[in-house]
Amino acid sequence: MTNSELPSVFHAAVDLGIIGGTGLYKLDCLEPIAVLPPIETPWGFTSSPITISKFIGNGNHFYVAFIARHGVNHEYPPTRVPFRANMAALKNLKCKAVLSFSAVGSLREEIKPRDFVLPQQIIDRTKGIRESSYFNDIGLVGHVGFGNPFSENFARYIYQFKDCLINETTNEPCDLHFTKDTTVICMEGPQFSTRAESKMYRLLGGDVINMSVIPEAKLARECELPYQMVCMSTDYDAWRDNEEPVTVETVIGNLSSNAQNANRLASMIIENMANELPEFMQNGDGLHEAMKMSISTKPEAMSKETLNKLRFLFPDHW
Repeated sequence: MTNSELPSVFHAAVDLGIIGGTGLYKLDCLEPIAVLPPIETPWGFTSSPITISKFIGNGNHFYVAFIARHGVNHEYPPTRVPFRANMAALKNLKCKAVLSFSAVGSLREEIKPRDFVLPQQIIDRTKGIRESSYFNDIGLVGHVGFGNPFSENFARYIYQFKDCLINETTNEPCDLHFTKDTTVICMEGPQFSTRAESKMYRLLGGDVINMSVIPEAKLARECELPYQMVCMSTDYDAWRDNEEPVTVETVIGNLSSNAQNANRLASMIIENMANELPEFMQNGDGLHEAMKMSISTKPEAMSKETLNKLRFLFPDHW
């Protein structure tokens, strides 16, 4: 059955949401069972149709929802990705956690091109032109804790599969880097860094750099969703004085290897989750009802439109 012949509705709850490149939903362990047209949310439409797939291999029902961050044809530049709609749609599908994949530049010698990284901290170098909250423009005040922007429990779960990463073209290993202080810089783009900026980001404590973790991670936190990004190194950014700054050709040259490893890693994660749902997905990683306690505006002071938007995300709260 082709995607065009699949149902365009899905009524069960989704277990795992995946945001990334278009190849990640074509995993051997998954069977596509529905393709939802771009979902309309109170914050616009998602960047792509949402492919719903079912895990193949046991009697459990484990469902995965996939969104192409930049669109099916890569038409959305980083600044214009409808981040709020993407995350709201996954929340509305009753997702239990969100796994994100992103290409990054390395700011450290030990993080080689084709290595993967599980960051635990973020330095935001975007320029305030992305909508990074659901609550700035709907008539309420909400303050969300963001001291630890990723799910450490999710990262530890992923890290156990580090040995599945393979470099098929050389004997050099593909490493998976993970510490509590591993930091991703998020810059605005779409241009790459200048050499001076790249050196500054190293001084700030950055380990890798990308253009999409903000506001994605902030919105996941506002949706009370455990969130972890898998960063896939494609280059050394621009900080190395003895090399030419990064080019698109360099990046594309490493994307194929990274995509294959991303598929291997995603397959391992999905297969193990389907066999036994990890505790952080069962208990919400301590985030359940965090937003209920973070919004200081009383419901009676909210407009009907504001309440409707909140109920799209939290039908059981308001």
